[in-house]
Amino acid sequence: MRASRALPVALAVGIAVGFAAPAAVAGGPPSGGGPTSVEVDPSVVHQGATLRITARGCHNGGRVSSNAFDEVHLSSGDINYATARIHDHTTPGTYSLAVKCNDNDRVATRSFRVLEGRGADGGLGGAAGPTDTEMAVGGTLAGTAAIGGALFVARRRRQGVRV
Repeated sequence: MRASRALPVALAVGIAVGFAAPAAVAGGPPSGGGPTSVEVDPSVVHQGATLRITARGCHNGGRVSSNAFDEVHLSSGDINYATARIHDHTTPGTYSLAVKCNDNDRVATRSFRVLEGRGADGGLGGAAGPTDTEMAVGGTLAGTAAIGGALFVARRRRQGVRV
Protein backbone atom coordinates (compact mmCIF):
# COMPACT_ATOMS: atom_id res chain seq x y z
CA MET A 1 0.00 0.00 0.00
CA ARG A 2 1.36 3.37 -0.84
CA ALA A 3 1.93 6.04 1.83
CA SER A 4 -0.72 8.24 0.25
CA ARG A 5 -3.32 5.49 0.78
CA ALA A 6 -2.06 4.30 4.19
CA LEU A 7 -2.48 7.68 5.86
CA PRO A 8 -6.28 7.97 5.24
CA VAL A 9 -6.80 4.34 6.32
CA ALA A 10 -4.82 4.84 9.55
CA LEU A 11 -6.68 8.08 10.19
CA ALA A 12 -10.06 6.40 9.68
CA VAL A 13 -9.13 3.54 12.04
CA GLY A 14 -7.90 6.02 14.66
CA ILE A 15 -11.13 8.01 14.48
CA ALA A 16 -13.26 4.86 14.75
CA VAL A 17 -11.34 3.67 17.83
CA GLY A 18 -11.49 7.16 19.34
CA PHE A 19 -15.28 7.30 19.07
CA ALA A 20 -15.80 3.70 20.22
CA ALA A 21 -13.79 4.00 23.48
CA PRO A 22 -16.01 6.61 25.21
CA ALA A 23 -19.13 4.71 24.16
CA ALA A 24 -17.78 1.53 25.75
CA VAL A 25 -16.99 3.35 29.01
CA ALA A 26 -20.33 5.18 29.08
CA GLY A 27 -22.20 1.89 28.90
CA GLY A 28 -21.36 1.22 32.57
CA PRO A 29 -20.11 -2.04 33.96
CA PRO A 30 -20.61 -5.12 31.82
CA SER A 31 -23.15 -7.70 32.91
CA GLY A 32 -21.71 -9.70 35.76
CA GLY A 33 -19.90 -6.58 37.05
CA GLY A 34 -19.54 -6.01 40.71
CA PRO A 35 -17.52 -4.37 43.41
CA THR A 36 -14.05 -3.22 42.42
CA SER A 37 -11.32 -1.12 44.01
CA VAL A 38 -12.34 -2.01 47.55
CA GLU A 39 -10.32 -0.03 50.11
CA VAL A 40 -10.30 -0.11 53.91
CA ASP A 41 -9.15 2.91 55.91
CA PRO A 42 -7.35 2.40 58.22
CA SER A 43 -6.09 -1.08 57.43
CA VAL A 44 -4.92 -1.54 61.05
CA VAL A 45 -7.48 -0.62 63.71
CA HIS A 46 -8.03 -1.06 67.46
CA GLN A 47 -10.97 -2.85 69.05
CA GLY A 48 -14.01 -0.56 69.18
CA ALA A 49 -12.72 1.79 66.46
CA THR A 50 -14.35 2.48 63.08
CA LEU A 51 -13.39 1.51 59.54
CA ARG A 52 -14.28 3.39 56.38
CA ILE A 53 -14.92 1.11 53.41
CA THR A 54 -14.82 2.51 49.88
CA ALA A 55 -15.75 0.57 46.74
CA ARG A 56 -16.67 1.15 43.11
CA GLY A 57 -19.12 -0.71 40.91
CA CYS A 58 -22.13 -0.97 43.24
CA HIS A 59 -24.31 1.65 41.54
CA ASN A 60 -27.37 0.52 43.52
CA GLY A 61 -25.55 0.14 46.85
CA GLY A 62 -24.60 -3.08 48.56
CA ARG A 63 -23.59 -4.78 51.81
CA VAL A 64 -20.33 -5.22 53.70
CA SER A 65 -19.95 -8.08 56.15
CA SER A 66 -17.22 -9.41 58.43
CA ASN A 67 -16.82 -11.37 61.64
CA ALA A 68 -15.31 -8.25 63.26
CA PHE A 69 -18.37 -5.97 62.86
CA ASP A 70 -22.10 -5.99 62.16
CA GLU A 71 -23.20 -5.88 58.52
CA VAL A 72 -23.28 -2.35 57.08
CA HIS A 73 -24.78 -0.98 53.87
CA LEU A 74 -22.90 0.72 51.03
CA SER A 75 -24.16 3.98 49.60
CA SER A 76 -25.30 4.01 45.98
CA GLY A 77 -23.59 5.94 43.19
CA ASP A 78 -20.30 5.80 41.30
CA ILE A 79 -18.25 5.57 44.51
CA ASN A 80 -19.73 3.61 47.40
CA TYR A 81 -19.03 4.27 51.09
CA ALA A 82 -19.78 2.52 54.36
CA THR A 83 -18.57 2.94 57.94
CA ALA A 84 -18.29 -0.03 60.28
CA ARG A 85 -17.51 -0.12 64.01
CA ILE A 86 -15.30 -2.98 65.18
CA HIS A 87 -16.79 -4.93 68.10
CA ASP A 88 -15.15 -4.20 71.48
CA HIS A 89 -14.69 -7.93 72.10
CA THR A 90 -13.14 -8.76 68.70
CA THR A 91 -10.08 -10.97 69.12
CA PRO A 92 -6.94 -9.23 67.81
CA GLY A 93 -5.77 -10.60 64.45
CA THR A 94 -6.34 -10.40 60.70
CA TYR A 95 -9.91 -10.32 59.39
CA SER A 96 -11.52 -10.16 55.96
CA LEU A 97 -14.53 -8.21 54.87
CA ALA A 98 -16.77 -9.06 51.93
CA VAL A 99 -18.42 -6.47 49.69
CA LYS A 100 -21.48 -7.56 47.69
CA CYS A 101 -23.50 -5.29 45.43
CA ASN A 102 -27.30 -5.32 45.55
CA ASP A 103 -27.60 -5.84 41.78
CA ASN A 104 -25.27 -8.86 41.24
CA ASP A 105 -23.70 -11.83 42.99
CA ARG A 106 -19.99 -10.99 42.67
CA VAL A 107 -18.13 -10.53 45.95
CA ALA A 108 -14.89 -8.63 46.54
CA THR A 109 -12.85 -9.11 49.70
CA ARG A 110 -10.25 -7.06 51.53
CA SER A 111 -8.35 -7.81 54.71
CA PHE A 112 -7.59 -5.62 57.73
CA ARG A 113 -5.97 -6.12 61.10
CA VAL A 114 -7.47 -5.57 64.55
CA LEU A 115 -5.17 -4.59 67.42
CA GLU A 116 -5.82 -5.12 71.11
CA GLY A 117 -6.97 -2.22 73.26
CA ARG A 118 -8.71 1.03 72.63
CA GLY A 119 -5.74 2.94 71.22
CA ALA A 120 -4.76 6.42 72.28
CA ASP A 121 -7.42 8.67 73.73
CA GLY A 122 -7.00 11.73 71.57
CA GLY A 123 -9.06 13.97 73.84
CA LEU A 124 -12.64 15.06 73.65
CA GLY A 125 -12.28 17.33 70.63
CA GLY A 126 -13.82 20.32 72.36
CA ALA A 127 -16.90 18.37 73.39
CA ALA A 128 -16.37 19.11 77.10
CA GLY A 129 -16.21 22.71 78.28
CA PRO A 130 -14.57 24.04 81.43
CA THR A 131 -16.11 23.29 84.83
CA ASP A 132 -17.47 25.98 87.15
CA THR A 133 -14.35 25.76 89.34
CA GLU A 134 -12.05 26.23 86.34
CA MET A 135 -14.09 29.25 85.22
CA ALA A 136 -13.93 30.81 88.71
CA VAL A 137 -10.14 30.33 88.99
CA GLY A 138 -9.57 31.65 85.46
CA GLY A 139 -11.82 34.66 86.05
CA THR A 140 -10.07 35.48 89.32
CA LEU A 141 -6.63 35.31 87.68
CA ALA A 142 -7.73 37.48 84.76
CA GLY A 143 -9.35 40.03 87.10
CA THR A 144 -6.26 40.18 89.32
CA ALA A 145 -4.02 40.69 86.30
CA ALA A 146 -6.24 43.50 84.99
CA ILE A 147 -6.31 45.32 88.36
CA GLY A 148 -2.54 44.87 88.83
CA GLY A 149 -1.85 46.20 85.33
CA ALA A 150 -4.10 49.24 85.85
CA LEU A 151 -2.41 50.08 89.18
CA PHE A 152 1.04 49.73 87.60
CA VAL A 153 0.18 52.11 84.75
CA ALA A 154 -1.50 54.64 87.11
CA ARG A 155 1.48 54.62 89.49
CA ARG A 156 3.99 55.20 86.66
CA ARG A 157 1.98 58.17 85.39
CA ARG A 158 1.86 59.78 88.83
CA GLN A 159 5.58 59.43 89.36
CA GLY A 160 6.30 61.05 86.01
CA VAL A 161 8.93 58.52 85.05
CA ARG A 162 11.30 59.89 82.45
CA VAL A 163 12.63 57.75 79.75
